[in-house]
Amino acid sequence: MPARPPEPPSTTGRRGHDAGAPAADDEPLALYWAFYWAVAEAQLARWLPRRPGRLLDVSGDDGRSAAQAAGAGHRVIEVVEPAPDAEKPEVRAESRPNGVRTLIADTDRLHYLTDGSVDGVIAENRALSRHLVTEAAVAEIARVLRPGGKLLVSVDSLTLGMALLAEQNRWAHLSDVPAAEVLLVPWPDGTITRCFGTDQLRELLTEAGLEVEWIRPRTVLSPSTVEHMLTRSPATLPRLVNTELSAPAGDDSLGVHLLASARRPDS
Repeated sequence: MPARPPEPPSTTGRRGHDAGAPAADDEPLALYWAFYWAVAEAQLARWLPRRPGRLLDVSGDDGRSAAQAAGAGHRVIEVVEPAPDAEKPEVRAESRPNGVRTLIADTDRLHYLTDGSVDGVIAENRALSRHLVTEAAVAEIARVLRPGGKLLVSVDSLTLGMALLAEQNRWAHLSDVPAAEVLLVPWPDGTITRCFGTDQLRELLTEAGLEVEWIRPRTVLSPSTVEHMLTRSPATLPRLVNTELSAPAGDDSLGVHLLASARRPDS
C-alpha cells in the first residue's frame, strides 16, 4: 500500500463521469481506479438479488450502482442529497432515462418510505462514512428493509483513517485510534469521514437488528501491485478482477475501504 492511500470516490462528480477515477490515463493510479471500479461492479453484480425487486440506492450522485441495478431488472429508487447551497425540499423527484427514479432528499432520514417497503438497499460509494451519526442512518435502512431484505454497504476503513492522520502529522490522534470507539478523520478539503474496522462495522449493523453475512476489504490486491500488472499487460484486467473476487476476505488492514452484506431477519 502506498504511503498516500488512493482517494475514495468523489461525491461531487457529474453523472456519467467516473467519480473518483482519474479523468486521464496519465494521472496517478489511473490503472488502479479502472481495476477498483471493475471489482466494485462485479461485487455488486454478485450481490444483487436474482429476482427483480424494489431497491433503494443511497450511494450518492454518481448514478453508477443505481444504473447497474436497474440494468439487471430491478426497480430502483435513488436518493441524492440536495446541493449544499440549495434549499432543501421535502422530497423532489427527477426522471431518469434508464428506469431509475431519483429523489432529491435526505439520505439519513428516510421518512418518505414506509416500513419494510424495499427488498434491498445499496449504500455504496462510502455513503455511511459521510454520515457521521451512522447509527441513525443504518437504523433507518433497517426500518425500510422488508424481512429478508439485504443491505450492501461500503465504508472507509481504519487503514485509510490512520494513513490520513499520519499524512497530516496528527500523531496524538493516531495513537488514540486503538482505543477510539468512533474515528472521525478530516480530509484535506475540510470534510470529515468516519472510519471503521471490521468489528466496529459488524457492531454497527447488528445493533440495528441486521444479520451480517460477510465483511471484507473492497480490494485485497494493493494499488502498487495492480498498477505494475496493468502497466505490463492491460489485458490482464479481467484476470485481476477474478483473482480479487475469489480471494479470501483476509485481513481488513489490507483495504482502504470495507464492503459488507447484511440482511434483515425474516422474523
